[in-house]
Amino acid sequence: MPSFAADVKNALSRTDVDRACCQTAELAALLRMGASVQTDGARGAGLRFTAASAAVARRVIRLLRAMDGAIETSVAMERMPQLRRRTYIVNIAAGAAVTPLLAQLGFAGGSLRSTSDLALLRKKCCRAAYLRGAFLGGGSVNRPEAACHLEITARSEEMARALHTLLRRLHFPVGLTDRHEMYVVYLKEGDAVMDFLSLIGAEEAAEEIEVARNLKEVRAQVNRLVNVETANLQRAVDAAADQLAAIERLARSGRLAALPADLRETAEMRRAHPEISMAELAALCHISKSGMSHRLRKIRKASEEEQD
Repeated sequence: MPSFAADVKNALSRTDVDRACCQTAELAALLRMGASVQTDGARGAGLRFTAASAAVARRVIRLLRAMDGAIETSVAMERMPQLRRRTYIVNIAAGAAVTPLLAQLGFAGGSLRSTSDLALLRKKCCRAAYLRGAFLGGGSVNRPEAACHLEITARSEEMARALHTLLRRLHFPVGLTDRHEMYVVYLKEGDAVMDFLSLIGAEEAAEEIEVARNLKEVRAQVNRLVNVETANLQRAVDAAADQLAAIERLARSGRLAALPADLRETAEMRRAHPEISMAELAALCHISKSGMSHRLRKIRKASEEEQD
């Protein structure tokens, strides 16, 4: 069964991108996340892009063809039995059409360094496209029912820091850490995760997280109310038990019959209805709750005097 992150990537891979500038920005981020330069002698440099899903591999090919239909690509799939997963490889053949593409993407001299990406990020739409490409290339997000957590794992510290800087400039509460020779940019706050997903075009995923979060809040509120009600009920049961114990002590000593009529009435009502609350007991005696509390205190005091 596909994970939530895989579903998000599949949806993003079908996103239409009409602007050439956004196509360039997204493709640049994708290639920096998962591509390596392959040299082919006199033909120059080509690229080898590795993706964990067929949807992302298709996205790269779609963006490449949108930018230059003459670029030659081929796709291969490798199985990794020990990890029970597949890897999809897009080979971008070296040739005359690739050289201007690399220049357009900012890959100076065939390098995949991200230092030249500022030129691709001047527009707001391009910044969103760049982050979408980075997420498609190395992102993951927890399922809505779990704690909010989104991360993008980059192979180079330079790319991770570039993403970290970009997200900070967009006012995201972003963190950066290293993990097993990889570099992870992450968001942990629910609002930040939803805002990021909405920014890159995954509005439905953001809505799913919002619905799940609201449901969790409702459940937590219900649990709090149930806990409060249970605690109140337990206190009422304990109080009623103490009252009954006091009444029985008075009855055994013969002092119950000597109490004033209002207190005897209260004692008999409590003995007849040990399970009801003080408010319900007060209603049966046609007095206020505070009046009932006053009567019960007198009964308890009389019982304590009996013990003394």
